[in-house]
Amino acid sequence: MKVLMLNGSAHTHGNTYIALEEIGKTLKEEGIDYEIFQIGGKPVRDCIGCGQCTEKGCVFDDDAVNEFVAKAKEADGFVFGTPVYYAHPSGSVQSFLDRVFYSSGRNFACKPGAAVAVARRGGCSASFDVMNKYFGISQMPVAGSTYWNSVHGRTQGEASQDEEGLQTMRNLARNMAWMMKCFEAGKEKGILPPTAERTHMTNFIR
Repeated sequence: MKVLMLNGSAHTHGNTYIALEEIGKTLKEEGIDYEIFQIGGKPVRDCIGCGQCTEKGCVFDDDAVNEFVAKAKEADGFVFGTPVYYAHPSGSVQSFLDRVFYSSGRNFACKPGAAVAVARRGGCSASFDVMNKYFGISQMPVAGSTYWNSVHGRTQGEASQDEEGLQTMRNLARNMAWMMKCFEAGKEKGILPPTAERTHMTNFIR
């Protein structure tokens, strides 16, 4: 089994990476592989609701969205990490995930997910709430921890000093590993994921 993690920071090895790597190390101890996918510092275009999604994902292929979609199809769980620059998730991670889920949300159904926010001081709770919306509308069970999934640090490397934050990451990883193993055991016993009804789509304005 494998967890695909998204680093929504432009800083490849900054504090968000430290938080995700702490999760990854604990997943490894639980016998689960992981990969940290980097958004990077290049601009990420917004979803424009054009409805031209393809089997590969978004119709626009000038960034890494479709590469992430391809990896998501094979992954068994997800962690989305965001830095908090201005009391909210980074604009790039929101644009990225909007296009990923708009074009390919069904690839995430019934796979556990979790969000992680990293800030200097404030804004983690608001960012955490925003990130969790992707799970709630995509049939994704949410893995919890022993506190809000947040780590604090400003300058590069400071997150490694947040002992409670890193403890929260490790507990999150253990909870996610447990969920994934339970789901896998259920499949082996013939308990398959539910099939969602998708026959009705009602507009408010006709």
